[in-house]
Amino acid sequence: MVILNRPLRLVVATFLACLPLVSFANQEIDSAKVNLENSHAVVAEGHHEGGHAEPTDVKSKIKAFVSHHVLDSHDFSFTQDDETGESWGFPLPIILLDEGLHMFSSAKFHHGKEVAESNGKYYVINHHDGKIYRTDASGTITENEETGFPSNVRPIDFSITKTVVSILGAALLMLFLFSSLAKSYSKNKGIASGPGRIFEPIVLYIRDEIAIPNIGEKKYKNYMSYLLTIFFFVLFLNIFGLTPLGINATGNLTITFSLAFLTFLITNLTANKNYWGHIFWMPGVPKPMRIILAPIELLGIFIKPFSLMIRLYANIFAGHIVLMSIIGLMFIFKSWIGSSLSFGLSFLLSILEILVAFLQAYIFTMLSALYFGSAVEEHHHEEGH
Repeated sequence: MVILNRPLRLVVATFLACLPLVSFANQEIDSAKVNLENSHAVVAEGHHEGGHAEPTDVKSKIKAFVSHHVLDSHDFSFTQDDETGESWGFPLPIILLDEGLHMFSSAKFHHGKEVAESNGKYYVINHHDGKIYRTDASGTITENEETGFPSNVRPIDFSITKTVVSILGAALLMLFLFSSLAKSYSKNKGIASGPGRIFEPIVLYIRDEIAIPNIGEKKYKNYMSYLLTIFFFVLFLNIFGLTPLGINATGNLTITFSLAFLTFLITNLTANKNYWGHIFWMPGVPKPMRIILAPIELLGIFIKPFSLMIRLYANIFAGHIVLMSIIGLMFIFKSWIGSSLSFGLSFLLSILEILVAFLQAYIFTMLSALYFGSAVEEHHHEEGH
């Protein structure tokens, strides 16, 4: 039986749109019980022992669940039994540098509920920030009265978290897809085959509509590898964030900072004299004004990558918060009308999130190409001044 293109596209779009709904539904939430990870005991003046109080009403429980969802994690947890507290998932390796190297499985933490021992030292995961702290055998975390942050020693953490797994997964996926695309070109005399047929039009679009118009035909090839890498890397991470795995890599400020920092380095390390001349001694402008404009233009060098970082982070992070909050309304309304409307709205928002995933990858790549183009732009005679 031949499947028509349009029904197939509808089925694929419906499947992708429902993935975020599955990611929220992997733990039961109702008015009687919601199983959130228990906080460790916190001892400080003005604080009680036995841990922070768990939320009691449904709204607070959903808010706590959403806040925990956008954080990075040291293990994958897909389902959880409210009665026994047992979870189904798999742990990730913990690598700590704390007066020596400590390597063990995150299963020792039992999803953040127990103290892990390694070479005579004890560690716990703080439920509120997801970070690992050194404690005593009882797992006591002491909060600073003035700052409100834990005062325990925090080891240097090189652990493989969910974000790291998603980054490695995106890198391996790109290596497989584009190496197969390159091989198909050589085998079929310049004609793509297999999965490469899907990505070839995107590659050509980035070259013809982003790189060449913004950088120029002479030097666009110098930046094509980076532009293609950054587009598909951001795109795949965004798509991973819509799966039931609960990954929020591009909603992590450190990840978007690293990507923006790469664009910053490439822009300024490959810039020509004309670029720096327009920053420190702008042509066609009266000399007194040049002195005033030079610090502003210099500040713009840092503002551009900062805007790249914040734009990607804010859009992805806000999308996760809004989508999970709307899905949470189903458990608040608990009626056919309210829950149905919440489900329909979250379904439409999931489709919109797929569009946002592509759009943010496109914007990041487009702005990077604009910055590269301004860095290598040749000097033009300015008759208009």
